[in-house]
Amino acid sequence: MVILGIVLVLTGAGLMVAEAHLPTYGLLGLAGLASLVAGGAIAVDASGGGPALVLVVTLVLLLIAGVALATVVRGAAGVAGKRSRTGVEALVGHVGVVRHELEPVGQVFIDGALWRARPCLNEDLRAGDQVVVERVQGLTLSVRRAEEWELEA
Repeated sequence: MVILGIVLVLTGAGLMVAEAHLPTYGLLGLAGLASLVAGGAIAVDASGGGPALVLVVTLVLLLIAGVALATVVRGAAGVAGKRSRTGVEALVGHVGVVRHELEPVGQVFIDGALWRARPCLNEDLRAGDQVVVERVQGLTLSVRRAEEWELEA
């Protein structure tokens, strides 16, 4: 029975590590938590520990592994809902300035870089106009004239 307890503890630890690296949102972690706690209780009981020791070991394992699991799941859930902050996807919504007229394709200056751009609406955009990125198609931005409230933010 001691070997079964040790196998369950190792399986539980492996599932907890897998939870930290895979997007299962707590599923593997809960299985790992149950396996870890059950394995610890079985190993202590089979090695001659009394009921009080089994209860203490079970509660300590449950508390430590539960806190670790909650921390990992909370961190994963917080990251999963965030928008991309890098690459071309992050340009949508940014304000820039037209450098060369968009007839139909010109250049805009956004976040320190010049980008090819075309108007997404049939607007006449001239050099110096403030624009907002609406869409990214390859390396060409679709832009529209910025409204006053967008320039203040």
